[in-house]
Amino acid sequence: MESCRHILEIGLDTLHVVWTEEQIGRLLAFLKLIEKWNKAYNLTAIRHSEDMARLHLLDSLAVLPYIKGTRVIDIGTGAGLPGIPLAIFLPETQFTLLDSNAKKTRFVQQTVLELKLHNVEVRHSRVEAFRPAQKFDTVITRAFAAMPAIMQIAAHLLSKQGVLLAMKGQNPQDELAEVKVKSSVIPLNTPGVEAERCVVIIESEAISEG
Repeated sequence: MESCRHILEIGLDTLHVVWTEEQIGRLLAFLKLIEKWNKAYNLTAIRHSEDMARLHLLDSLAVLPYIKGTRVIDIGTGAGLPGIPLAIFLPETQFTLLDSNAKKTRFVQQTVLELKLHNVEVRHSRVEAFRPAQKFDTVITRAFAAMPAIMQIAAHLLSKQGVLLAMKGQNPQDELAEVKVKSSVIPLNTPGVEAERCVVIIESEAISEG
């Protein structure tokens, strides 16, 4: 895990993310849990911990500057990405991690307990069926679906001043052309990852107008 520690420390510095030893320790503990549970729960196709550190953890934390407000929901969280890494670095923000796969939500719940993340709740539900008592300032998703589908199923979760963040690979111009709403596409330069990455940002007001 020392190589992963080095990757994370250098990567976070490159992203200009201020970190503590405790936060690095939690990220490494999260990696160990993914490795431990991966074979039985099929959490990720990535098998090497160094690749996970770059492609999962640093990639998740590349969107830190765009998180808005104090209530965030990660839809289709899978193994807890990007929600777990973000929650480690935003302890004052309340996170809901949502997924329809019971095995994966069991893993995420165990991770929350072991890492003592008091700002995270895990919910097992389909996105369109989830009706929270209070809406969210940020709805975030990582490789969940095409933009029209994401907007359709996630719009009811956004507060009036909320923001939808969709983490993507290449710029999804064709998908955005279908939804015809005002959006911003910001490149993400994930340290150690050569593949193109970006985040699509759509304000709640634009969705309601679209």
